[in-house]
Amino acid sequence: MRGSATVRTLAAHRGARRTAGAVASVALLLPLLGAAPSGTAEPASSERLQNAFAAAAAEYHVPQSVLLGVSYLQSRWDTHGGAPSVTGGYGPMHLTDARAALAEATQHHSEGGEDARGDSSRPARVPQASAASTATVPEDSQLPARLRTLSKAAELTGFSAEQLRTDEAANVRGGAALLAAAQKQLGEPLSGDAADWYGAVARFSGADDSATAATYANDVFAVIRDGEQRTNDAGQRVELAPSPAVRTDAAQIERMGLRQADEGDTECPETVACEWIPAPYEEFGDGDYGNHDLGDRPASQKIDYIIVHDTEGSWDTTLKLVQDPTYVSWNYTLRSTDGHIAQHVKAKDVAWHAGNWFVNAKSIGLEHEGFLADPDAWYTEAMYRTSARLVQYLAKKYDIPLDRQHILGHDNVPGPTTSNIRVMHTDPGPYWDWQHYFTLMGKPFHATASASGGLVTVLPEFAEHRPEFTGCTAKGQPCAAHGSSAVRLYTQPSEDAPLIKDIGLRPGGEDSTIDVNDTASRVSTGQQYAVAGREGDWTAIWYLGQKAWFKNPKKQPTAVNAAGLVVTPKAGAADVPVYGRAYPEKEAYPTGVPAQAVSPLPYKLLAGQRYVVGDKVPGEYYYSTTFDTAAHKVVRGADEYYEIQFGHRVAFVRAADVEVVRSGS
Repeated sequence: MRGSATVRTLAAHRGARRTAGAVASVALLLPLLGAAPSGTAEPASSERLQNAFAAAAAEYHVPQSVLLGVSYLQSRWDTHGGAPSVTGGYGPMHLTDARAALAEATQHHSEGGEDARGDSSRPARVPQASAASTATVPEDSQLPARLRTLSKAAELTGFSAEQLRTDEAANVRGGAALLAAAQKQLGEPLSGDAADWYGAVARFSGADDSATAATYANDVFAVIRDGEQRTNDAGQRVELAPSPAVRTDAAQIERMGLRQADEGDTECPETVACEWIPAPYEEFGDGDYGNHDLGDRPASQKIDYIIVHDTEGSWDTTLKLVQDPTYVSWNYTLRSTDGHIAQHVKAKDVAWHAGNWFVNAKSIGLEHEGFLADPDAWYTEAMYRTSARLVQYLAKKYDIPLDRQHILGHDNVPGPTTSNIRVMHTDPGPYWDWQHYFTLMGKPFHATASASGGLVTVLPEFAEHRPEFTGCTAKGQPCAAHGSSAVRLYTQPSEDAPLIKDIGLRPGGEDSTIDVNDTASRVSTGQQYAVAGREGDWTAIWYLGQKAWFKNPKKQPTAVNAAGLVVTPKAGAADVPVYGRAYPEKEAYPTGVPAQAVSPLPYKLLAGQRYVVGDKVPGEYYYSTTFDTAAHKVVRGADEYYEIQFGHRVAFVRAADVEVVRSGS
């Protein structure tokens, strides 16, 4: 159930432990950190990282603004307790040691049997784990340079690899040394002017093509111009004062001799680096073909959704899989180290990625290099930023609203039929920072109604909100404590009460769990629900046909008030059916196109309950079961549906069954 279409092959280990070597490094760095002489007060711990940046900048003659800007784009100055990113990057400077991360990795594999196409009119296409799913530990020389910067930093600084991984001050010094070495290699002076460091910043990214290197450097210098200030995950306050007059010299990158990526006819904004690596449309076997369907969107069908996935595999393995005609597909893959984007399927065509054919036919899928069940395997700011710009671009181009009813996680896509519910994937999971993602898109979530509003928008403070999860390393074992977008739901206003149940996931009525892949009893940042009650620090919402309670204290709220449109059963109806796909009525299908069942899910929308409306959509089915596109046809019926936020996943109800009312003010 966990993860997306690809399999996990490079898993970062959780929580590298501090060692005696790391403690020794602190002593070595005290002079660099501005430690006070004997008998005077030492700097407050909240200033330690800021002092480390200042000391490292002075030591290696790197402008402090450049050092701070690079670190912010990599980690937002977070330390992650010494744990590596999804690509084996450590510390605030994201010094990469993928070999070490892989050697200590806990392996996770996709548990789901989801049919990536989700089209019951043809045999299921269920990706199988390949031999690549068993990770091996390569030699450093076998890894690209962007995945082994920590060893170079060790050579330049004299610090051990363990010190650079686990001590943030040593890590910052390692980053400064790498920048200074890059500047010298480019023949540029160790200048105090940040503008002179544009090429060195581009080289620090590790990108092997000029467009990605330039995009990375442009993002760093945007941070330098705008300035930033933030308290990181270790409670340390770091500030970068704005320098709006800083300019850049693109000629520095032109002299670096990097390759020119094949942009082809990619569909990306100019503010990202995008490469065309096509998914194959090929016949094989007995009339079978892969790994997507040709289409004519948006002329034939409107594109309504963008689906966020994580790869559950490394960048290289993911690219190999999407180029396999017998596998499945998605539209874009995003790389963690530098935010590089590869496009595989044109927007006009339909990729096989979301496990629900109705959603596939009306969506674009984005795979992000990462792993759901490894809370400490963090995503870089570089990838969040390029992904946000790509989504902004696609949303504007195809008129897709920037909200959580249209920008969905794979874990928000409904099972198309009852039999599919239990095998639907659960990525990107509870550790994807939806609030930060939407803030980067210029659409941060916030209250839109007074305290009496009839709706709520789920909005926990990501870093401080740390619900308990299990199953990251082994079934039933606790996951490392980590910030999360997920809020847990109970049957009563008490954490001692049972969790809300999902009869679709567990038809036998078994209890829900706090497993990292169990979506039965949780909501996520940005999702909106109708309020069903309030009691002290608790708020109730309508969820899967039930009244579900979540803790929402005033001092640390997990939701804010909102207003908007909701649906409720029409007068006289005790309940109405809920669907996982919005297909046309039987009469709409022409001769030669098999009618698809309008099959309800095992849930009911009951009288008196309300659910937030995402959109009104026509009943549609894209018939495309043959390699030859001549027989392809979009079937559109008279029935219309409302997409609603029904549980953790969205769902659909027939417009004829419900009435729409405005809730809140």
